[in-house]
Amino acid sequence: MKQSKQAYIYAALSVLLWGTIPTAFKIALSELSIVTMLGITTLVSTAVLFMIMVLTGKLCLLKETTRSELLWSALFGLINPVGYYMILLTAYSRLPGQVAQPINMIWPIILVFFSIPLLGQRIPARSFIALALSLAGVYIIASQGAPLSPGRSDTLGVILALVSGVLWALYFVLNVRDKRDESVKLFTSFLFGSLYMLILMAVSGTFTHPVSLKGVAASVYCGFFEMGITFWLWLKALQLSETTDKVSNLVYFAPFISLILLHFIIDEPVYYTTLLGLLLIIGSVLYQSRTRRA
Repeated sequence: MKQSKQAYIYAALSVLLWGTIPTAFKIALSELSIVTMLGITTLVSTAVLFMIMVLTGKLCLLKETTRSELLWSALFGLINPVGYYMILLTAYSRLPGQVAQPINMIWPIILVFFSIPLLGQRIPARSFIALALSLAGVYIIASQGAPLSPGRSDTLGVILALVSGVLWALYFVLNVRDKRDESVKLFTSFLFGSLYMLILMAVSGTFTHPVSLKGVAASVYCGFFEMGITFWLWLKALQLSETTDKVSNLVYFAPFISLILLHFIIDEPVYYTTLLGLLLIIGSVLYQSRTRRA
């Protein structure tokens, strides 16, 4: 099989798995507290990332990590998974999945604006147009079927979903400056994240509370397929692809898969405004990326 076909298979599997995550988030959050869910998910993700490093022969790279790089990992772990997912999961707990996920997807546009002070890059004027279009998409999605009657969505939830996108963009652009292997960076940041979550779980009394088997199963699923195995599949797709642009664009199918699963598994009604706003956000991201390539 040609490498290009293998790349699309890996990418398609990644997109399919990522498309299931909002439904798994909602199921887990309906059974567990945010701290409990995130603690389980983070510990599972860390274990999966460790096994990936063992199987890919990259465990030896950990020996090359310097003290300053460990400090960066400690900071990254505080941002992701702890800060980012605490904010994102709080947004999911307050909003329908079909609202929280698309709003979070504006991060590629925010990333461009972070590139000015942090990477010294120049922002084209059209990026401001893309930002305006994406924010219009956020407004339409948040209206939940009533664009002329704003305020139907939980305002704090919408703000938190936006903040999560901003935090992910910040994490991404800071990560670019760290030249270590991607697997090493992700594993070490999640290792610190696991330590933070264990402390937070102990302080919040999580270990003394009864847990739901259904919630634990959904949390373990998220740990495997949100940033664990799916991350490896996505990296393989990018490594095998002849041009990463076409493969990367496949990720925008994930929200549409999510809409279908959210509707049929947890009975979320699909608002026409979700589709309109999602298309507007994705369109603005693609418009900006093509402008940058040009």
